[in-house]
Amino acid sequence: MPSRDDLIAYIAREREAAGEKAPTKIGKREIARAFDIKGDDRIALKRLLRELEAEGAIERRRKVLTSPGRLPPVVVAEIYSRDRDGDLLAKPGEWDEALGPAPKIAITLPRKPRSGAPVPGLGDRALIRVEPLPAPQPNEPAYTGRLIKLLPRGRAGVLGLFRADPNGRGGRIVPLDKKHLGKGELQIAETDRGAAQDGDLVSVEILRTGRLGLPSARVQEKIGAYSSEKAVSLIAIHAHGLPHVFGAEVLTEAECAQPMGLGGREDWRALQLVTIDPPDARDHDDAVHAAPDPDLANPGGHILTVAIADVAAYVRPGGALDREALERGNSVYFPDRVVPMLPERISNDLCSLRPNEDRPALAVRMIIAADGHKLSHSFHRVLMRSAAKLSYAQAQAALDGTADETTEPLLEQVLKPLQKAHDSLQNARRKRGPLDLDLPERKIKLNTEGKIERIFTPARLETHRLIEEFMILANVCAAETLEAHHQPLIYRTHDEPTLEKLNALAEFLHTIDIKLAKGQVLRPAQFNGILARVRETEHEHLVNEIVLRTQAQAEYVTQNYGHFGLNLRRYAHFTSPIRRYADLIVHRALITALKLGEGGLPRSDPAELAEIAAKISSAERRAMAAERETVERLIAIHLADQVGAQFEGRISGVNKAGLFIRLAESGADGFVPISSLAQDYFRYEEGRHALIGSRTGLMHRLGDLVSVRLVEAAPLAGALRFELLEGGRPSRAPSRAKIRGETKRGSEDEGRVKTNSRVSRRRR
Repeated sequence: MPSRDDLIAYIAREREAAGEKAPTKIGKREIARAFDIKGDDRIALKRLLRELEAEGAIERRRKVLTSPGRLPPVVVAEIYSRDRDGDLLAKPGEWDEALGPAPKIAITLPRKPRSGAPVPGLGDRALIRVEPLPAPQPNEPAYTGRLIKLLPRGRAGVLGLFRADPNGRGGRIVPLDKKHLGKGELQIAETDRGAAQDGDLVSVEILRTGRLGLPSARVQEKIGAYSSEKAVSLIAIHAHGLPHVFGAEVLTEAECAQPMGLGGREDWRALQLVTIDPPDARDHDDAVHAAPDPDLANPGGHILTVAIADVAAYVRPGGALDREALERGNSVYFPDRVVPMLPERISNDLCSLRPNEDRPALAVRMIIAADGHKLSHSFHRVLMRSAAKLSYAQAQAALDGTADETTEPLLEQVLKPLQKAHDSLQNARRKRGPLDLDLPERKIKLNTEGKIERIFTPARLETHRLIEEFMILANVCAAETLEAHHQPLIYRTHDEPTLEKLNALAEFLHTIDIKLAKGQVLRPAQFNGILARVRETEHEHLVNEIVLRTQAQAEYVTQNYGHFGLNLRRYAHFTSPIRRYADLIVHRALITALKLGEGGLPRSDPAELAEIAAKISSAERRAMAAERETVERLIAIHLADQVGAQFEGRISGVNKAGLFIRLAESGADGFVPISSLAQDYFRYEEGRHALIGSRTGLMHRLGDLVSVRLVEAAPLAGALRFELLEGGRPSRAPSRAKIRGETKRGSEDEGRVKTNSRVSRRRR
């Protein structure tokens, strides 16, 4: 048997010898082979290794023994931050905190990555080969690391509501996620409940699943008590891993920021810029102004000005605020709270364009002709002073003849010139022909207790369109300027629909007698022609929904391929740097390209800018999902005491499993399982977006009006189940032979389910 010192020396020597090679596994079997230990002596070796591990002389990581306090040559690490130079920092995925803080690993990337090589980013998990630095400084990286490969991100814990066992035997978890909800509850042993109390929101790790009994789980984290609707947004925050707590370093940097003076800026404080926002806006980062162009060569033309808060003056590249903003990507808006991209000191104070207060801004002055097309533009770094803070409805009322004490002094010199300039831009918009979908936005208003007071669709005002057109034009100017100066930037792009989706659209339109040749390339104006044909007909909602689903998803990229929906060749987000990191990048790029002072975009590798674009696109999708799920949960809570009530709605989705229903009054979404429909064999026809009864020919199609009864509500999961009461229309009846053939093939492949009245009554 080797001595204790022999074992410790052997393990350290093997680790040292591995060096640049692939790490050698050092476990009990390898040690026994090295020292020729056989038979019963293996039991003694196992006992000795346990003693050394208990004393801390060696440590075990996934059945591998190593020297304590040192990383093995290859580790699984989490990339969590960047240093001042922008290089990625990682930390080991597993580390014993008793040994002190986890060591930092500075990631070294090749200068010229091979084509198609994965690009690591913040939040990634990776297999990394590490080397210790000879004399690391405190709080500095102790290792350098080279990427071997990126790993799939770890599965997040299941979120649920903890229900304690009254007999003190642990409890159960009611899952909040719809996917897990269908699998039933989870069982928690008393030893695995941690500090969770009855009614707490918790994150759990599933330990065991099997055919018999409930799956067992262990509480990983106590999120907080579920006491009211105010906790609903907290569920989405944790379910999607939204960063929502600012660290001390970030808050300190924000608090130390001081208001900007005139310095080298242009003084625009005499210009009557105004902000026009929703009445509940938390930040005000854009202001507008318009005036007739005095140039005789431009009769009927206008000078438009859009001034945007100069966030780049306060959030410098590589700082704590910058790193946090990149991690968040954007602000996330819930009915009861906002998870901001930047702390309030920046977003609601120094960069909020408050009336009658000096604020630094990056402004674009645009000259447009009488027909609305842009003649020229220029960017300026200025100090401005907003003349007023207006709401959309307030500005609209003034233009419609009902001015108040705030808008009356601004009507002739500010608001009416804005309206005339907008009329010109509308001419240019009609010529450009962007996609014109009618998609009303649903809003939820909560009372002081956090409960839903009302659900409504705000009126679409001309002032909404005015601000929208001004912002679109400013975004175009930003992209054009950066391209002209050959400055790398992040575009906002929207790809044209795929050929597959266009062919599917053509098949569907054929079912409502609208001809569209397969393989035809469509522009937004042609989509608008289709929408115009069905306006104020029974097919209007259906066609709007199908055209929307035909479209690609907008994203941030560094390689421009245009914006299909807006029908623009180049487009970049410039107008909301308080709440979108993409806009901050564009601001910095303009500052660098036009030499407008400090806070510009550092010279960066195109691959790094592409990584940022991919990350903020992902953050945007994450935010949209969190906002949508929060609304669904709030409405489900609102309807939970109305089980059995009857509602009018519209079919908003169809698949092999059943019908998705959107209620007309509240906009709530729910599901009608195919098994609860009438006695028939229902088949799913993808081209027609419909379920069709093989025997009766009854069709339930996307967009159809229906009457439903609420059968079940799962508020925490945001899930509603309906029973169809009225709806359906006759379709072209299939032949008897076809019915027989389809019946013989069975129902699994096409989503057909045969039901009978006994089953339906029992389920109701």
